[in-house]
Amino acid sequence: MKAGLLLEGGAMRGLFSAGVMDVWMENGIQFDGLMGVSAGAVFGCNYKSGQIGRTIRYNMRFCKDKRYCSLKNLVLTGDLYGADFCYHVLPRELDVFDREAFERHPMHFYVLCTDAETGESVVHDCLHCDDRDLEWMRGSASMPLASKPVEIDGYKLLDGGITESIPLRRFEDMGYQKNVVILTQPRGYVKKPNKLMPLIKWALKKYPRTVEAIRRRHVNYNAERAYALRREHTGDALLIFPDAPLEIGHTCHDANEMKRVYELGRQMGEKRLKDVRDFLQSTEKDVDKSISENIKKGLVSN
Repeated sequence: MKAGLLLEGGAMRGLFSAGVMDVWMENGIQFDGLMGVSAGAVFGCNYKSGQIGRTIRYNMRFCKDKRYCSLKNLVLTGDLYGADFCYHVLPRELDVFDREAFERHPMHFYVLCTDAETGESVVHDCLHCDDRDLEWMRGSASMPLASKPVEIDGYKLLDGGITESIPLRRFEDMGYQKNVVILTQPRGYVKKPNKLMPLIKWALKKYPRTVEAIRRRHVNYNAERAYALRREHTGDALLIFPDAPLEIGHTCHDANEMKRVYELGRQMGEKRLKDVRDFLQSTEKDVDKSISENIKKGLVSN
């Protein structure tokens, strides 16, 4: 029985997830697979490489650097977050991403994106965190209006949260039966319709199916959240929420605000550490029980 970690996006709210993950890495919590959506993808890769503290470190260091995030980038390149700086210069030279550790770690790392042309989800298994995988991560985090589609492997990719913000059902269908889900909105959150639909319809007029997916996003999101809550009730999922709205924007140039949200994540990671250990140990016990039952039935040998 495979255990998975599922990370919702939410732009800078993802720093909450980074705080939770750093605490769990410090305490040796391991999963068979991780699926990240949007910020969950670009921050979650550090779990597989084992780089504790990297996410908050580079965000705080470069939050005021115009190469990292600025209207100048958006005007000149069509991307608010500088594509070359964020996904190539930074991980290669300025806060080096450990590709060797990423490749050695047995955990699978999946990113979920939206295919702009079909308006449907597409999942990519990142094996090397090379330039190709980084472009898939960038695609997963490419927010409408703030990014242009990322062209890779015959796709034009946009933010995975457009189509599946909490792809728990998909993750289960992939064989991950016991999952921990880190969400970046509090437990009672209900998503509302997007107020920017007229602008989105104009900006994405080449991609009418994605426009329709964005129009229905709040409906799908609330249904995905309800499904996750049901799986929590049956004991098949462990959900991690912030206690209250994180109150940080999609972009942030204040290192102190970033640290505040990250520390809230660390506090929650500590608070739920025993819960996640117990949950994963129960998964191992379920596997042992299944094997024992199959031995008794003669389906496997001992």
